[in-house]
Amino acid sequence: MGTGSARALALALAVLLACSDVAVVTAQETERIEGSAGDVLEDDPVGRLKVYVYDLPSKYNKKLLKKDPRCLNHMFAAEIFMHRFLLSSAVRTFNPEEADWFYTPVYTTCDLTPKGLPLPFKSPRMMRSAIQLIATNWPYWNRSEGADHFFVTPHDFGACFHYQEEKAIGRGILPLLQRATLVQTFGQKNHVCLKDGSITIPPYAPPQKMQTHLIPPDTPRSIFVYFRGLFYDTGNDPEGGYYARGARASVWENFKNNPLFDISTDHPPTYYEDMQRSVFCLCPLGWAPWSPRLVEAVVFGCIPVIIADDIVLPFADAIPWEEIGVFVAEDDVPQLDSILTSIPTDVVLRKQRLLANPSMKQAMLFPQPAQPGDAFHQILNGLARKLPHGSNVFLKPGERALNWTAGPPGDLKPW
Repeated sequence: MGTGSARALALALAVLLACSDVAVVTAQETERIEGSAGDVLEDDPVGRLKVYVYDLPSKYNKKLLKKDPRCLNHMFAAEIFMHRFLLSSAVRTFNPEEADWFYTPVYTTCDLTPKGLPLPFKSPRMMRSAIQLIATNWPYWNRSEGADHFFVTPHDFGACFHYQEEKAIGRGILPLLQRATLVQTFGQKNHVCLKDGSITIPPYAPPQKMQTHLIPPDTPRSIFVYFRGLFYDTGNDPEGGYYARGARASVWENFKNNPLFDISTDHPPTYYEDMQRSVFCLCPLGWAPWSPRLVEAVVFGCIPVIIADDIVLPFADAIPWEEIGVFVAEDDVPQLDSILTSIPTDVVLRKQRLLANPSMKQAMLFPQPAQPGDAFHQILNGLARKLPHGSNVFLKPGERALNWTAGPPGDLKPW
């Protein structure tokens, strides 16, 4: 073992000892987020906005779910649970004339392959069909062309509706959604699939399932770095280098034999428990910059190591990602061991105290039933902060801003 490796191992052991001897004793200690972020995280949106929920034919939502109930359990399920939440929410109004926002419940990710992966190819046609319906049957879309409407679009690249970045960029955001507010998991700075004013949310991770895997909070964190998942996607990227922009492959090639790194493609039944025994959890990009690991890491108090250049993280005005996580540039992955072992122990312990804050965990989850401060409420907070609507929201009589015939020819076919 070289001098550098020996030093890194010694530093990692020091952190592990500190996280066992100190953090275990103070396992119940938390630290509130200081300043505006903490205030935003604890905001209550009730009374600050009213939302009208369009009553669409069931073919746009409930029939799709009845046909394939697996849609309830995948990481794109926020669109389903947001609909259910709003139906019984205190912010819902049955009088569209008093609504601040209009919501169109379309389950665009509930078209699954036999393996349970969502197919985005029908999504644009489904969304266009729903918009045509509300524009025909209600007057509210036409007066703003969607500027006071919001849509949940939890695809890999949001309303670009494709799972491969190059093709998503080529498609761009569905033209009819250009004025609407998009509530989406995808977030990357200066990217055509993230438009100004969007609300970036966490992907869905099953709260009840995670709850059943909780272990005692005084369990020592004996794993330094943890990751389970693909390093290569040979099925969709046979030549390598495109998937995760090579970052995951770099993790594997550089650290597969490093004793500080517990990394593998295996997904053991103890996955959630292992995260709770780890100090750092790798959250690298895959096909898209985001993944459920961000949610899992926060919920289980494992410091997220975010490897996704220019990512826009969920609820960034409420969650202090710089304080709770570690950001590593994709090009710096080969130095990952030295980066993590060089973080001072007191910094690691403070990140853990912040992660132990229940309000931080709550903000990342879509629980059933909803609870104060959860992801549903953070979305509503984001919508409330965009009020009152500016003068540019409502169009003048006869004015039009959208081109209904724009987009790929296949998107214009009836759904």
